[in-house]
Amino acid sequence: MQNYEWYALLVKPFFAPPAWIFGPVWSFLYAIIIVSFGYVFYLAYHHKVARKVALPFILNIIFNLAFTPLQFGLQNLTLASIDILLVLTTIVWGMVVIYPKAKWVAYAQIPYLLWVSFATVLQFTILFLNW
Repeated sequence: MQNYEWYALLVKPFFAPPAWIFGPVWSFLYAIIIVSFGYVFYLAYHHKVARKVALPFILNIIFNLAFTPLQFGLQNLTLASIDILLVLTTIVWGMVVIYPKAKWVAYAQIPYLLWVSFATVLQFTILFLNW
């Protein structure tokens, strides 16, 4: 069974958005991520912020990129749920550590934070509905 066919067969809550919405939302969010995270990495590279400030942003990229292989490749809702919690945690962590140096970067993460918060609730609901 194809990965997305498997997902389509899962029981989902009434508030699950249609599949077509994920592409446009993530395209928008990735544009924000590229610009804002890129700025953080620029600041760290040029020693305008401590390199450890970039750590939550690096981890966020790793956890974000791990989600699809965990969810659709391994078809493992539990690991994907743990991963999305890590994505959410690193967003908040990143916002907190960058705020004193680049407030706009922290504010730019708000749409990402809101979407991943929603996605976390959705992910855990799907996990429990399909336990």
